[in-house]
Amino acid sequence: MLKINLLPIRQLKKRNQAQKQLLGLLVAFLCVLALLATTAFQQKQSIDNLQDRIAALDAEKSRHAPTLKKIEKLKEDIAEFNRKTEIINKLRADSSLTVRVLDEVANRIDNQRIWLASLRQQHSSLSLTGTALDNQTIAQFMDELKESPFVQSVNLTTSTLKVVSGRDLKSFQLVSSVSQPVAETPPTAKSQ
Repeated sequence: MLKINLLPIRQLKKRNQAQKQLLGLLVAFLCVLALLATTAFQQKQSIDNLQDRIAALDAEKSRHAPTLKKIEKLKEDIAEFNRKTEIINKLRADSSLTVRVLDEVANRIDNQRIWLASLRQQHSSLSLTGTALDNQTIAQFMDELKESPFVQSVNLTTSTLKVVSGRDLKSFQLVSSVSQPVAETPPTAKSQ
């Protein structure tokens, strides 16, 4: 006898296969959801930990705020102290420069051949006016001044003939720039 199967086997197989695929997709989707949920939970915990740490650091920072203000105040005080010290050292150097320049001029002048009428120093400029026997004496005096460590340049601005007591003398004016020698440091409060 012949048996005929009237059941739709192909359709049942297709339906069964579709159900398996759907179940596989559902399991894969649930796995992806579980993975995303786990990642989100870990990220949330990481964010919470970082926020707690930020809050703790802010609290510690606020505890140290008075100390930080004191440190800033001390830095400002140190900067002001250094500025004032530099001003004092510059004033000392400038005052000692005037004395040393006068000493250099006095030591280098030939009192028998040249006579100064005026000497004026303003900051780093020195102006000398005087009378000499001749041009050679003025040139020698200029060379002597150039040898000084405090005098950088000497320029003759005027030289004119002047009659004094029946003698022909040379009236002159010199301009030079003066400053402390580079190697020399100004005296400090401890050395005085």
